Amino acid sequence: MSRPFGSASALEQRRRQAVQAVRMGDKVKDVARIIGVHPCSVSRWLRLVQASDGLAAKPHPGPATRLSIQQQQQLEHLLRQGAQAHGWPNQLWTTQRIAELIRQHFGVTLHHDHVGRFLRQRLKWSPQKPRRRARERDEEAIAAWKRDTFPGIVEAAADRDAHLVFLDESGFMLTPTVRRTWAPQGQTPLLSCWDRRDRLSAISCITLSPQRARLNFYFTLLSDNKNVKAKDIVSFLRQLKSELGGPFTVIWDGSNVHSRSRLVKAYLAKHPDIVAETLPGYAPEANPDEGVWSWTKYGRLANLAAGTTADLRDRIEAEFTVLKKDRGLLSSFLQGADLCTAA
Repeated sequence: MSRPFGSASALEQRRRQAVQAVRMGDKVKDVARIIGVHPCSVSRWLRLVQASDGLAAKPHPGPATRLSIQQQQQLEHLLRQGAQAHGWPNQLWTTQRIAELIRQHFGVTLHHDHVGRFLRQRLKWSPQKPRRRARERDEEAIAAWKRDTFPGIVEAAADRDAHLVFLDESGFMLTPTVRRTWAPQGQTPLLSCWDRRDRLSAISCITLSPQRARLNFYFTLLSDNKNVKAKDIVSFLRQLKSELGGPFTVIWDGSNVHSRSRLVKAYLAKHPDIVAETLPGYAPEANPDEGVWSWTKYGRLANLAAGTTADLRDRIEAEFTVLKKDRGLLSSFLQGADLCTAA
């Protein structure tokens, strides 16, 4: 006998509704006729629910895989080599390509829809959006900076009883950052938003105190549609110096508005209690403050269609205020940067 149409949870709900209807006084044959089953099925459900809760959902396990455990392991090894290693022009694994790979290596023909279920259930893989990484990166130099240079920076800051400051800049567009959301099939959600380039530039930093390794967060938002310039960096450093009340070491990337700027150099020369250190090139993930932008743009503010830059500013300030109080989250950004500190 074929399995009735519907998901396991939907069929469970139907059984429970039928039992409830009979208990409320409806006749078995009437309930069976309404839901489209034989009266014997309703009677059986009544016996099951009385003996034990035998109406619970029983998801269909699906068809057995046609690949052995050893072949599944071999397949994952092949997939980890990347699509280009198997003749495709880019590193894009589609279910069609994987189905072809299975056919070539194991002589098994699978429909691409089944391949998707197989990847999720058996290999625990999922479709993901790749992160871009600059070809100019020097992986050895980045690893050496984390292993050798950064511990020296931490030690020197500790000798000066100085805060560590991880500083970065970013921008927020009035046009929303779009991310996937759940919706009924065939009913693609629509975001009503402005198709304008209005934006807000932000400077922020995560700080680590020298004595208690206490994390904190500071930020500033510039006027509408303004890019961050060296004078804005100097203003932020001045504000930060007042807030921290002591020496600090600022760690940032090699942007022209940082240590390369004559204006910033002049300010640092007048304030020797502020030491600037530069991150390795093309390694934004080494800066914990990068986590701030990911958390804000692609999490808290994703799909936000603000009406005006004033509305956008209010939301950014509100989220940054939440972040400032969440030291556990700030700590996760530090850990995500894979830097060894006293935190």
